[in-house]
Amino acid sequence: MKKLGLFVLAYFVITMAWAYPWHILWFDALYASWGAITRDQPIVPLGIIAILIQGVVIGYLYPFFYKGIGHPVVQGIRFNLIIGLMTYTAMGFATAAKIQIEPISQFLLYHTVFQAIQFILTGAALGWIFRNPGIRASHGH
Repeated sequence: MKKLGLFVLAYFVITMAWAYPWHILWFDALYASWGAITRDQPIVPLGIIAILIQGVVIGYLYPFFYKGIGHPVVQGIRFNLIIGLMTYTAMGFATAAKIQIEPISQFLLYHTVFQAIQFILTGAALGWIFRNPGIRASHGH
């Protein structure tokens, strides 16, 4: 439980530290130029809830995947990139399918880069935090 809580905190901090500058500072004008309909004032609590749920689900599932074989950080990144495909498809392809965004190829390229970096960074944290599965099991945590 301690590792799960630590990962959720790490996932939240890393995601917010990466998402805020990417979406609000660096590419806000580009998103607007694509014609995507976005809120003038984002509903931040909904974004926070989404990030926290993602962190809980990823942190809960990871111990079923990682069995102590291979470098823990590499395995964390690997797992996170796999599970990140679920988030990627919903936020990338499904968004482009529902919302008029032109050019779609540019949107998907930027979205791919954003989420790949997000899931590599948070995957490294995941692997580091859960790096000793045998110790966790033997101590009952």
